[in-house]
Amino acid sequence: MTFASGQLTLARMRRGLKKADLADLLEVWPKSVTEWEEDRVVPREDMVARISNALRFPIAFFEGPTLEIPRNEAVSFRSLTSMKAGQRDAVLASGALAFAASRWIEARFDLPANGLPNLQGMAPDDAAEAVRDRFSLGLQSVHSMVHLLELHGVRVYSLAERCREVDAFSLWHGSTPFCFLNTTKSVEHGRFDAAHELGHLVLHRHGAPTGRAAEREADAFASAFLMPRATVRARIARGVDMAGLMAAKSEWGVSLAALAHRAHKLEMLSDWLYRSTCIAMGDLGYRTTEPHPMATREASQILKKVFSALKEDGLSKADVARELRIYVHDLDAIMFGLVMTGVEGNRSTIAHSQSPRPQLRLL
Repeated sequence: MTFASGQLTLARMRRGLKKADLADLLEVWPKSVTEWEEDRVVPREDMVARISNALRFPIAFFEGPTLEIPRNEAVSFRSLTSMKAGQRDAVLASGALAFAASRWIEARFDLPANGLPNLQGMAPDDAAEAVRDRFSLGLQSVHSMVHLLELHGVRVYSLAERCREVDAFSLWHGSTPFCFLNTTKSVEHGRFDAAHELGHLVLHRHGAPTGRAAEREADAFASAFLMPRATVRARIARGVDMAGLMAAKSEWGVSLAALAHRAHKLEMLSDWLYRSTCIAMGDLGYRTTEPHPMATREASQILKKVFSALKEDGLSKADVARELRIYVHDLDAIMFGLVMTGVEGNRSTIAHSQSPRPQLRLL
């Protein structure tokens, strides 16, 4: 059989395992795993079956083609200091699966083209206003960050990992922007993360600045993008208390902490009042549990439309997973919390469909 050594590396990374961990599962020497991944030795067919079982990927996955894994330096990770190597590798590998899924979808559907400007070097507040103007938002609140990103060509997927250390990440794959969001956070947190990653995509396309400086710029962009200066100053009274902030936060779909920070930056809260508000939020547990949270989580409109169209064609997510040479659980994990439904059609794949590529219209 053909064995794609790069796929073994990808599958191991996806499960967050070191080579020694996989060797233990397979009851072989770590040297054997190294030789397989470096394409110096091809494992026997019975060993490939054991690898498939241990890593929970179909045997067909290891037959190729080899998928591209995002480069660590191309990704905007928000919490590198607290992220373990296994967590980082797992999310990078899930990015490779998302690239493959996106390529599969784009071969069958016409998706919105990239509409993000390159604003490298621009001040975050000015960049936020420029993007709002480009998106024709004016001063209105953003109804859905996910829908807005998708409308302008960003491919939005979910982080498959259930770890609080990874909020979100984004990257450019060729000329296509990708954004990965953690769906376990509060709705308000997720919206800010999406705006933060939009900041990275428009401000840091070519990788500078990096590290904490880039994170501060993306945070400033997200704050200004979600809470425009003019509307905050018109809505929030100078010296407003926490009760007033809590009553206003739903207008922009942001957390209480994010609104307090924005009001302080715009000099609506004094240093003393901002510190007092932060202390009170901590005492009340509002740093970890959002008061009066938004009830409806944002979801992908594109993926919903794609899988609705596939269902009408008699195809299920199991068919898509089979085409991608993965199991359904890995497809579910990257599909932004979308519960995809479908019926088993008479065809096992969609590759032979003769119908024209549907155009997805986003509202």
